[in-house]
Amino acid sequence: MTLLAHDDTSSRVAAIIVTYNSAPTLPGLLASLDAATAPVRVIIVDNGSADETLTVAAREPRALTIATGANLGYSGGINVGRRYVRDGEHIAILNPDLTVEPGALERLLQAIDADPAVGIAVPQLRGLDHDERFDSLRREPSVTRALGDSIFGNRWRERPSWLAETLRADRDYGRSHDVAWAGGAALLISAGCDRRVGEWDSATYFLYSEETDYARRARDAGYSVRYVPEAIARHEGSGSGQPAPLVALISVNRIRYFERLHGPTRTALFRGAVAVQHLLRPHDPRHRHSLPIVLNRARWGTLPAGDPEPTTLSVRSASASIHGES
Repeated sequence: MTLLAHDDTSSRVAAIIVTYNSAPTLPGLLASLDAATAPVRVIIVDNGSADETLTVAAREPRALTIATGANLGYSGGINVGRRYVRDGEHIAILNPDLTVEPGALERLLQAIDADPAVGIAVPQLRGLDHDERFDSLRREPSVTRALGDSIFGNRWRERPSWLAETLRADRDYGRSHDVAWAGGAALLISAGCDRRVGEWDSATYFLYSEETDYARRARDAGYSVRYVPEAIARHEGSGSGQPAPLVALISVNRIRYFERLHGPTRTALFRGAVAVQHLLRPHDPRHRHSLPIVLNRARWGTLPAGDPEPTTLSVRSASASIHGES
């Protein structure tokens, strides 16, 4: 078994798992980490789950579990977990609804060890109950790419790169190469990259686009994002099950990210390109809900946002229950 106790000093990887009502899926991820070939220490950060997630976490005595008592969002949960990462440990960011195949973490580690310029190594994502590949690799957002994805979606998969932010061609997933960013369900971040880039932006991104922002800051710091196809993680994914407010939040956070890097004219064009996605799909009530929100900045404040972090967190480990840590 290679899942290590929280106080084991031999780990090279600390896995941060941010949970929210994750009781059905968390055991599968923990079991897959137990079968991993790379020693890993697990840090579970629970964002105020209302189900049995904390009970499930307590059944794994080697995990360090932090109950925030609030929904801090994905970035906020990661930032809490980072406080318990030791110097020199690489950080695996893992969604609770995935599993890692044996050897996956080791292959990601090899990519980081082989090239100090690699700050983030990402696996190939496939379905949990099927072998379908997720198109998880991305280019940097642009107006034409947003428009291309809005109009064509998953059709015309071989379209030019200037018309697609998402990489969809099979050739892009059969070889190792650097990308602008990748979906945040499974990432391995080098200790050096984590140290240079620092905290995730939880003030701006409650959910979605936080990985886009983090990858850009890593690239700005001189690191690359390396796709490793031999490393495979299996992801349940949310797909079409996302509720309307989160569909709107995805689009709004894409615009927030773009606006940081570009002037008002290009941002207005980008927002229009994003809005086309919702305009062309009126049959879907989630898109009908999202369109007026995307177009009206005054309504952005109504979207889901993170709770303030409580002054006291509950931290539980195999040997102790510690209260009063902040």
